[in-house]
Amino acid sequence: MGSMQVNSASTAGSWQTQSASAIQAAEKKDSSPDLYEMMRDARKKAEATREKFDSIKPKPRYGDVPLEAYARLARARRPSEVSAAAGFARRQIARLKAAKQADPDNAKRIQAAINQLQKAVVRAGKKTRELNREKVAENRQTKLAREKRTKEAQRQRQELRRKQAARMLRESGYIREAEIDNRMQSHIAAVDMELREQAQRLSSSIQPSVEMAARQYAAGDAAAAPEVSGGGELDIQA
Repeated sequence: MGSMQVNSASTAGSWQTQSASAIQAAEKKDSSPDLYEMMRDARKKAEATREKFDSIKPKPRYGDVPLEAYARLARARRPSEVSAAAGFARRQIARLKAAKQADPDNAKRIQAAINQLQKAVVRAGKKTRELNREKVAENRQTKLAREKRTKEAQRQRQELRRKQAARMLRESGYIREAEIDNRMQSHIAAVDMELREQAQRLSSSIQPSVEMAARQYAAGDAAAAPEVSGGGELDIQA
């Protein structure tokens, strides 16, 4: 009888110890940071750091490059100056092609700038031919003036001025075209960025739901599993 009392007391003590350990473990688990909360805080910190870096980092102005190329082309008055403007455009094309590989987020905008620069190179060749023809017309006008062929000289001069005015008007149209394309590309880039941010926000809102569902599923499996008793056995002796 005495042995039964001792074993019962020992078993009760063992159960109490296990219950206390389970309570302590549960309290420790409740007080420890939740994995989902840790992941969420880490994601927020990473996004804040990225936004801060993006706000400090100067934004590349790819659309300004074609404007500069066309401005140089419009200022050119001699074939050598036109050739220099074309050389500037070619160098910028090579630079932007490298930038396109390093900055895929702005690939569309960079390609638009490259397209404008390629047009500038072609138009530079056209301007060189026009300047050469204008030079021939000026020499002819000078010759007519020396020969006292005043009316023909005046007509030649008027025709030359008309062609020069048309050329300059066309070149100002090139700059205007590049400005419009730059604004359009800026708008497209802003829309693309907004769409990417919306997609990121949507992904962030979906991810916690998936993680929470997985946690709830795991918790349900744990609750459904059979409990294993770890208590001692009664030793009943006569």
